[in-house]
Amino acid sequence: MPIIVDLDVELAKKKMSVSELAAAIDITPVNVSVLKNGRAKAVRFSTLDAICRVLDCQPGDILRWVPEAVPVPGGTRP
Repeated sequence: MPIIVDLDVELAKKKMSVSELAAAIDITPVNVSVLKNGRAKAVRFSTLDAICRVLDCQPGDILRWVPEAVPVPGGTRP
């Protein structure tokens, strides 16, 4: 998936655990882990807002887009 979740980086910067973040934003630690490990298919804006508020960061600090490699006919890439 070309969307990378860097929640673990922000948690480390703030020296905060998944459990602490989950309690602060009122969602389960399992759901925070799903997001942190990049297994989430979606994130609510209200959840993203709460994460940014607690971690004092911007959405771009947590989420980033990386283009997927596009196969080139003939098997080579410029």
